[in-house]
Parts: sequence; C-alpha cells; structure tokens
Amino acid sequence: MSNYIQEYERWLNFGELDGRLKADLIAIRGDEDEIQSRFGCDLVFGTGGLRGIMGGGTNRMNIYTVRRASRGFGNYIVSLGKEAMDRGIVIAYDCRNNGTRFAMETALTMCALGIHVRLFDSLRPTPELSFAIRDFGAIGGVNITASHNPKEYNGYKAYFEDGAQLSGDQADFILGEMQKVDPLNVETMAEEEAKAKGLLEIIGEETDQRYLARVLAEQLDLGELKPEAKELSIVYTPFHGTGYKLVPEIFKALGANVSFVEEQMIPNGDFPTVKSPNPEEKEGFTLGLELAKKVNADLIIATDPDADRVGVAALNGDSVTLFTGNQMAALLIEFMIEVEKKNGKLPANAAVVSTIVSSKLPKRICQQNGVAYFEVLTGFKYIGEMMERFKQNGDYSYFLGFEESYGYLKGDYARDKDSLVASMLIAQMAMYYKNKNKNLVQALEDIYQKYGYYVEDTVSFKIEAVMPQQRMDEIMANLRENIPETLGGRKVVEFRDYKKHIIRDIATGKEKETGLPTSDVLYFIFEDSTHVVVRPSGTEPKVKAYFLTGGENRFDCTSKIDSFKKVFAELLK
Repeated sequence: MSNYIQEYERWLNFGELDGRLKADLIAIRGDEDEIQSRFGCDLVFGTGGLRGIMGGGTNRMNIYTVRRASRGFGNYIVSLGKEAMDRGIVIAYDCRNNGTRFAMETALTMCALGIHVRLFDSLRPTPELSFAIRDFGAIGGVNITASHNPKEYNGYKAYFEDGAQLSGDQADFILGEMQKVDPLNVETMAEEEAKAKGLLEIIGEETDQRYLARVLAEQLDLGELKPEAKELSIVYTPFHGTGYKLVPEIFKALGANVSFVEEQMIPNGDFPTVKSPNPEEKEGFTLGLELAKKVNADLIIATDPDADRVGVAALNGDSVTLFTGNQMAALLIEFMIEVEKKNGKLPANAAVVSTIVSSKLPKRICQQNGVAYFEVLTGFKYIGEMMERFKQNGDYSYFLGFEESYGYLKGDYARDKDSLVASMLIAQMAMYYKNKNKNLVQALEDIYQKYGYYVEDTVSFKIEAVMPQQRMDEIMANLRENIPETLGGRKVVEFRDYKKHIIRDIATGKEKETGLPTSDVLYFIFEDSTHVVVRPSGTEPKVKAYFLTGGENRFDCTSKIDSFKKVFAELLK
C-alpha cells in the first residue's frame, strides 16, 4: 500500500478527527489521484508560512496543519528563551472561511507552550498585524489569510519581531520542527485556561486607533486646494474583506466624498459578488463601476481581502482605466517627489525600493530626480530588510517601497505593504491633479511623454499535474540547464540565476554575483532591452513569467511583449 494511502487511512480512522474533515475524506474514498494530491506531500512551510486549499489532508489547510505549523513556530520561539516567550506573538485573521477558528487554534497551540498571545477580537488588515508586532514589541506574529486567492484557499503568514515575514533560515528551522510533529497529535490549551493564566489576551480598538494615527501621519502637505479638488468623489469596495472598517476612516479624515459598494462592505469568505477577490482583475470592479457611473465618481478604489493590496480605476466620461500596479507606482513616485520637492521635504538621500520583477519606469523617474533606487527579490519582506538596513546604516532615507502586485508602503511603522496608506496617498494624488484640472490618466500620459513608454505584463502558466510542485521544479531545472542564446529571434545578452547567485554576460561568458539571497528565479535580458523573469509561484500551482519592456510608443512595447509571451508559453508547458 502506498504511503499516501496509509496516511489517508490513518486520518480517516483517527477517533478525534473533525467531523467536517472526516466527511470530506470519506467523499474521496477510491479516488487515488485525489488522495495522492492531499496526502502525497505536506503543505510547504516557507518564508511566507503556508497557503493552500482547505480540506482534509497533509497538503491542505485545516486545523491540524495549522496546529502543526504553530507548534513548529512555537518551538522556534521557545528556543529563543523566556524573554521571547513573554514578549509573545500577535495573531490576526481576515474574512476567510475558517479564519476565526484557525486563529484560535494557532493561539491555543502557542499558549500550550507557555507563549503569551495577543489575539485580535475580529478580522484585521495584514499591515495592522505588522504594525502591532512592532507596537507591542512582540517576538513575532501570525496572520490567517490567503490574500487574494480564491475562496477555497486559506493561509498562515508568519512574521518576526521586525514586522516582516520570516527569513529563509527561520522558515527552515520551523519546517524542521514541524517534521518532528504528528499533525493529529499536537497539544493545545483550553481557551478558558489560557485566559485564566494570562497567556491569551484579546486586543482590538485601542490598537486600531494607534495604527490609524500612524497611517494618517504619512499624509503629504498639498497646500490650499480648490473646493472641487477637496471633494474628490471616490467609490470604495473592500471585496468583502478587512478593509471594510478602517479604510473608510482614512477617506473620512481626508474629507473625500466617498460612496461604498454596499453589497461588498459585508465580510464574507465566499466572496459572493466577485469571481475572484483580486484587485488586479477587472471583473471585480463591475459593481463599483455601476455605482461610480451613478454618482459620477472620479475613482474606484478596491482593497483585497486582507487589505494589504489596492487596485484603482479612473473614470473619464464613458471611459474607464484600470491601472496596473506598475503604473500606480510610477504615478505615486512622480507625485510624491514633486510635492516633497515643492515643500522642501525631499531628503537628499531619499530611496525607493522595489523588486526585480517591477517596471523599469519608476527606476528612471528616480534616476532623473536624484532619488536612489534599489531592487530586491519578490516578497515585501525583502523591502522590509532594506528599510531596516537604511535605518541601521543611516545611508539612505526610505521614501517608498512597492511591488508590481499592487502593494505599496510609505512610512516605517510596518514592514509589509499597506492598502490604507496607499489608498490615502492615491486619494491625495487624485486631489492634487484635480486641482490642476487633470485626472490620473492624463497624469500617467504626462509621465510617459516625459520619461518614455514602458509596458509590462505578467502571465501565469497553470501546471496541470497530480504533483504540481514536482512539475514546476522540472520546468525550472530544464530552463536553467539549457540557457538559450536566442529566443524568438532576439539575442539573450544577460542571464541571471538567483538560485545559483550568478549574473552571466552571454557574449563574454563572464559571471558575477547577484548580491541577493537565494531564490528560484531566472532572469533574461534581451538585445532590445526587454526583460523576462520566470519563477514558480510560492502559493499556487503556477509558473509566473514577467515581461518588462520600453519603447518609442505603446504599440512598440506591446508588440515586443506579445512575441515573447508566445515563446515562453512553449517553454513553460
């Protein structure tokens, strides 16, 4: 009998198995492919924790995988000593199904180890968790969230004392501890006992107020604005997620005229009004667009379920423009530099930090305005590490961090992207340009005229396999071991392998270090200055390819990208 069948039977025969999970496992009896998918491997614990489809099995999100991860993380905290245990952790959760339960299971597993836990009384944004870890001086934190994934998913994001997600070494230690633990036999403490012993503390509104005050402190001074600029009309939707409570407080403080998509202001892990709660996808804006046309709004702002990312659409008559994360970053950087220069507040050593898969337009804007620009690996924790380096060394002043995947952070109160501060800055920016009789679409076109045209696209190639991780590993290994000299009729001039830490000049064969941590990422630069980055998704069975290019006009850029997409579609099958 296969090991995964044995493990399936062991779970099924476990006397204390959760009733819903038992019914779920009974329903797949005889389906060997499905059993292998669920029990053929474990959910991988990495620097971002866990993320997966909910259901029974070691490769699914359920109370047993949550307990196991919490025991592993808890053992790490215990290894740091009594002071770390007393500093404790902060736990938050979003609107996802099972979020409340997974958060409590995390708390009670930690309490059983003698670790002090502060648990939010209801759903909260991811960036507030990052803030709270720093604010309380906690040793770490956990957020139960699957970000913008479909409703079938949930996740377990793990953070350390700086408010950023774990390092690779920490994640490896925790994974090692998890592998020593039987997920069906993890000790937990009763909720009443944890509270009686002072190990479990419930937190809420007071933390909200400190967090909101810190976000609002990041407002820019726009000077005197025309009445119509101050009364910017915004439609807001949280896509049934955690933004429903605190984002409106931000708009209220700005004095903006805000209308809410009422159907989507109700937290709901089934996300009944959208196909996907992802602010990158146009479909999610359907209800917001209907409302925006009724109230003649300037903008639609949408935050994802855990409120760390934000998407924006602008209305201009009958036309609607949904901005990409890269475009919004370029707009914000140009706006912030212009305003802070005018106010005499732009630091001489100001620095923007982004990732290797982001547009090259923000870099150009920074270079032409005397602002330093740094690229790190994908994942906001790397931006957080750079922020900490600036703080320790004093060589640069952190100005803004962003990811192309719609995440932005101004200010050092957190170490993760924050849709609240981003929504505030975007609203201020729209007011600023409205004061100049422009909308954001016109402001973006001005940027292209000034700095050149840049276009980006990302394609996720879904991996259809019983063991998708194994197939993704095979695709990446084949690509790195067979580096092409040309693709699609264009020469490769530079190749980077962030797993092997090399940057290779294809013409000369000379190599140098990447200078960045290990990551399974391949990077191609072509003779026409197009950049293509390939990496496996850390949360879904997909290989992602990022296409970045510049050109004389928009058609020139999109033509290049379209040709490369066809080439890589064949390579990444």
